[in-house]
Amino acid sequence: MSMVNPYIFREYDIRGVADRDFPDEITYTLGKTFGTYFRQKNCSRIVLGRDCRLSSPRLHQSLSQGILDTGCDIIDLNIIPTPLLYFSLFNLKVDGGIMITGSHNPPDNNGFKICLGKTTIFGEEIQKLKALMEKGKFTQGKGTLIPQDIKEQYLKTVPGFLNIGKIKRKVVIDSGNGTAGIIAGPLYRSLGFEVIELFSEMDGHFPNHHPDPTVPENLSFLITEVINQKADLGIAFDGDADRIGIINEQGKIIWGDQLMIIFSRAILQEIPGATFVAEVKCSQNLFDDIHRHGGKAIMWKVGHSLIKAKLKEEKAQLAGEMSGHIFFAHRYYGYDDALYAGARLLEILSNTEKNLSELLSDVPPTVVTPEIRTECPDEIKFLVVKNLVERFKDKYPVIEVDGARILFDSGWGLVRASNTQPVLVLRFEATDEKNLAHIKSLVEKEVAEIIKKVTKI
Repeated sequence: MSMVNPYIFREYDIRGVADRDFPDEITYTLGKTFGTYFRQKNCSRIVLGRDCRLSSPRLHQSLSQGILDTGCDIIDLNIIPTPLLYFSLFNLKVDGGIMITGSHNPPDNNGFKICLGKTTIFGEEIQKLKALMEKGKFTQGKGTLIPQDIKEQYLKTVPGFLNIGKIKRKVVIDSGNGTAGIIAGPLYRSLGFEVIELFSEMDGHFPNHHPDPTVPENLSFLITEVINQKADLGIAFDGDADRIGIINEQGKIIWGDQLMIIFSRAILQEIPGATFVAEVKCSQNLFDDIHRHGGKAIMWKVGHSLIKAKLKEEKAQLAGEMSGHIFFAHRYYGYDDALYAGARLLEILSNTEKNLSELLSDVPPTVVTPEIRTECPDEIKFLVVKNLVERFKDKYPVIEVDGARILFDSGWGLVRASNTQPVLVLRFEATDEKNLAHIKSLVEKEVAEIIKKVTKI
């Protein structure tokens, strides 16, 4: 067998450059690995879905053959958004699932999200798959593949979770030529909204823009269309529709933490005292706002699998990340579904005369930096963060949930080691530009000095 690139076994999934890292032979062996893993866990029936990337049909063929050769049965859902694969885990008689998707990564990338029971595996479990593959002792059998369409069931089920009001709203959706295009329009129209669609045709070349709503330039078509159509909002999806991007009626981007403020306020009206989970990169405004409205806010580690696990553990109603992974346990199943998150925002707007910008008009203004990535070798990145905590904690409060979030009177600075790359990720927020510049230079200076010092050791 060709050599397997060990780098494909990541923290949350298995991914790489499709043609380089997943030739047919390796993909077939991965199929046997997954099948054996499932069989060892007493699972014999799994769902399989794929996105619309150019490499997905080929990967689907080799992978499914490998799985079937371990005696696992496959319910093949064909091309679907990732949330529909998660939906099938709750609505079909299956033991687990696999989604073939490159998500928001470059067009030549692809990968596999693995679900055991009703939840995605990550971390140590993915390393177990690597060990299993290296060992090469696979279960043998003859499984069967049954094609099934889950889209109709999803479109029938989701409206039952919603309380749509009387106010008609106009929404522009941008699926970025990813898989959201086959569901978002039909779903929102069935709820009674006027829908204008951009790039709903699935195309693995992604000819119009890359399907990643965290990058502002990818939202430029949507912003223009929202303003031209005088729409109430714009909704953008990533390639496999588990992350959402929102544009308000003025054409401004509403980031994940601002969106969570809107959702948390609505949920607290239904469930006073509810618990919410948000990652350590989120604005202080979000945590303060939840407390101010009588809720409990938990700051947690970055990474959608970690956030999802914490949501469950804390019996929280909602969890979310800056990147637009929003998890509703309130009136939903607790996984990240951008199609459903969009429907919940439309629900809120259909029950109020206020427009989207007015829903956030009382949130104190702050200035934030995007994520700043500083190169730092893997072997020292965690030590650098540890030293940074020691340097700052005598003078300032430091939250150590995931890296170091240093609290200043006028804002905060975050330095954390990336889970996936040899970099430190920095982010800053403050009351104004002057304070932001001060906090940023103070923290960056210390980081540079510590990297220098630790490298010499």
